[in-house]
Amino acid sequence: MDIATLYGANLNDLACAKNAYDTLAGKFAEHIEIWQSTVVNRLSGWKGGTATQVLGDLGALTVKLRNAHEELVFVSRSLSAAGEAFALAQSHLVAALDDARTAGLTVAPDGQLSWGPAPGQPGGTQGAPADDAMRRRAEEIGARITAALNEGAQADRTITAQLNRFAQHAADGSGLTAAAVAADKAADDATDRVPPAGTGPADVKTWWDGLTSVQQQRLVLNHPDQVGNLDGVPAAARDQANRITLPRAQADLRTQLAALDQAEPTSWVGTPGGAGKNPQHVVWEAQRKALEDKLHGLQTLQDRLALPVTDGNPRPYLLRLDAAAQGGRAILALNDPDTADDVATFVPGTESRIGGVGGTMDKAKEMYRSAVQASPGAKVSTIAYVNYAAPQTASPTLGAPVPDAAYEGYAKDAEQDLFSFQSGLRATHQGAPSHNTVVGHSYGSTVVGYTMRDKGLPVDTVVFAGSPGVGVERAADLNTDLATGAKIDPGRVFTVLGGKDSITDWTPALDVDNLDPTSDDYHLRFGRDPMNPAFGAQHLPSQDTDHDHYWNANTPSWKAFGQVIAGVPVT
Repeated sequence: MDIATLYGANLNDLACAKNAYDTLAGKFAEHIEIWQSTVVNRLSGWKGGTATQVLGDLGALTVKLRNAHEELVFVSRSLSAAGEAFALAQSHLVAALDDARTAGLTVAPDGQLSWGPAPGQPGGTQGAPADDAMRRRAEEIGARITAALNEGAQADRTITAQLNRFAQHAADGSGLTAAAVAADKAADDATDRVPPAGTGPADVKTWWDGLTSVQQQRLVLNHPDQVGNLDGVPAAARDQANRITLPRAQADLRTQLAALDQAEPTSWVGTPGGAGKNPQHVVWEAQRKALEDKLHGLQTLQDRLALPVTDGNPRPYLLRLDAAAQGGRAILALNDPDTADDVATFVPGTESRIGGVGGTMDKAKEMYRSAVQASPGAKVSTIAYVNYAAPQTASPTLGAPVPDAAYEGYAKDAEQDLFSFQSGLRATHQGAPSHNTVVGHSYGSTVVGYTMRDKGLPVDTVVFAGSPGVGVERAADLNTDLATGAKIDPGRVFTVLGGKDSITDWTPALDVDNLDPTSDDYHLRFGRDPMNPAFGAQHLPSQDTDHDHYWNANTPSWKAFGQVIAGVPVT
């Protein structure tokens, strides 16, 4: 599909063809009813052996006629869907070309963009330093032109395949069978059915690619809560769906909050020793606080999505939103991970939840800034991953009672979702594979390590920051693909511990005799200390950073994170 073909396409021809098939199908249905009333019904009283055979043949013929009518209806629907798909692709192309014209860009017939004087002349785009803002604008519009042409090509392939199938059905009579009609109906119904949760990202991507752009758009609009959270659906579509879901989720939480306020129990009750706090009110307060916390998180997301896109504020993509889940779930990417060269996912630790998503987004943004500084020409996407039920209590000791963060169950419960999300990033990425990094902080590093141990993560690099252990004894034990037995290169496993980070004091193992941190046998709560030389990870600089401030701008750890994400040597 080229620009001239899509731009100049006369879609009235498809509309006329669709209308003609509608007329044909209507007339055909009328003839079937006439056939039924004037022939079949009049012979219904005929008895005898010959009658049985003839009436059976007539009944079979009636079934074939009705099947033929269904095929005519399917042809009409296919033509209608094709017209909508071509119209959508054409509108996207026209909008991109208009924006190119407004921006002062010239679009060549092959889609190449240029600006200023003719290439090769003084001030032209060849042989002169490219204006960064104009270059970025040209890249963005060029990507839109390419996407529109791809939409048109996909629509063309889809309608061609459908019409070829219908033509074959008509030529050999196979379209008159119940099986053919059932198959065509199933294919038609599938365009408005979202794969169930748990479907593998690769299978989801195959399903998505088999839809026309119009069918995809309908699913986004009609089922945003499903499409937005489905790994294997491209980032742009997930973002559009979740932006639809966001205000609905806010409204739902406000409704729940109002209902809760109407049912507030009394604060105090009488006890043998006098007035005491009503246990029911304590529960009510906790429920109200949880709802307010989620609302705060959703407002934080909404505020971030509303910021103008600048060099300092890359375009955000909301890749998951589930306010109903425990603590709430959200995944926000800075820049499109499907087109980025370097992609990093940040998994936060204890007390992470949707109500505190702002802090996680801030850290993702700092890693974005650092990676861009480390590799100015690369396109970077960093992702704030608030997508598991994290432990919500911490303690400076592991005495009784043991805090939630001392239990591995939260990490094990998080494995499947993290594995699916990372697999989805691979499935939807366009062009050459990106360099993918996952960064786990505190208990988040345990989540990452456990997932690599038990599921395998398709990543190139991993970073553990302020870790209480990652479930394995050595960096070389971390899996990238369980099916093939592939392990990560220990040279691509990094760990960092600040001089003021007390995580190793908080989380020593409770069941080992040797508690000397300098020993190769020294273990933390969830395995050997990743900073221990026996673990075999590469150490990143940190100076005197405490547990929560590895992401302070221009600190050694901040710079190192960016270099790791960009895949350049750590200095």
